[in-house]
Amino acid sequence: MSVHVSGTGSALPERALTNADLEKLVDTNDEWIVTRTGIRERRMMAPHEATSDLVTRACERALEMSGLGPEDIDLLIVATCTPDTLTPSTANYVHQNLCRGLSIPAFDLSAACSGFVYGLGVADAMLRSGGYRRVLLAGGEGLTRFMDYEERTVSILFGDGAGAAVIERREGPGGVLATTLQSDGQFTDAIIIPAGGARKPLSPYVLTQRENYLKMKGAQVFKVAVQSMEKVAQDTLAKVGWKISDVDHVIAHQANKRILDAVADRLEIPPEKMPTNLAVRGNTSAASVPILLDECNRAGRFKPGDKVLLVAFGAGLTWGATALEWG
Repeated sequence: MSVHVSGTGSALPERALTNADLEKLVDTNDEWIVTRTGIRERRMMAPHEATSDLVTRACERALEMSGLGPEDIDLLIVATCTPDTLTPSTANYVHQNLCRGLSIPAFDLSAACSGFVYGLGVADAMLRSGGYRRVLLAGGEGLTRFMDYEERTVSILFGDGAGAAVIERREGPGGVLATTLQSDGQFTDAIIIPAGGARKPLSPYVLTQRENYLKMKGAQVFKVAVQSMEKVAQDTLAKVGWKISDVDHVIAHQANKRILDAVADRLEIPPEKMPTNLAVRGNTSAASVPILLDECNRAGRFKPGDKVLLVAFGAGLTWGATALEWG
């Protein structure tokens, strides 16, 4: 028995927020942004949209590619750190949109930018338990809702979007071979939205302090991200007996160009094996890996038997990697 990705999908808001647009909102310019991040534009949800709307569309496309309907799914998992509401879960809104009339478990998973890889580890374990046959796994974010456009170092990075995959159990070789998940809570304040939860509920005071927006310690995040992604990739490759030269495709979280370049350099990954959509998508957190996975899949980059490595890093701090054989 093995666990395979049988279909992928993604969805993006229509509006592109370009660097020229940001120049009108914050003290920055296109050259400054591109030099430091590699990002030229990112997508931004319309006022009427929410994370669940993007996730629903991505899930519909993943199901369509798989030749399946909502009635064929046994479990729905949504990885997000920007839920529609604190409760109920975003997965329940997606269930309402997609699976109305069907009684299946649905829940959110919060591991920030590592969310999809974490979710894949959970889906793999639940499928191997024998209790489920197919899982619809999505990563979706509406991070532009949490950007402080009076601050130029963080607000330029993040965009909105969603990606999804149908993960199913079937006989035969290949599929998901190993997943490694890690975290270190000593860095909880490295990437954080300070207010809006039980520790610091929203109030006029926290709004005036702008604590309802995402904050990040960039230098600290860069150092830990590069080291952690390198190590978790190596650990996962060791589990399956691969060398990095054996890997055909590395689907990495699209954090920023400097992090991606440093990880590629340390692992000695050639550019042709490490695709990127960062310039036009920005950092979409938990949606980053599944969006890129879907875009590569639809472009025909993956062939049966190809060795694929997923690797991500995010707030928590969290990081993880999955090795899988496509097909």
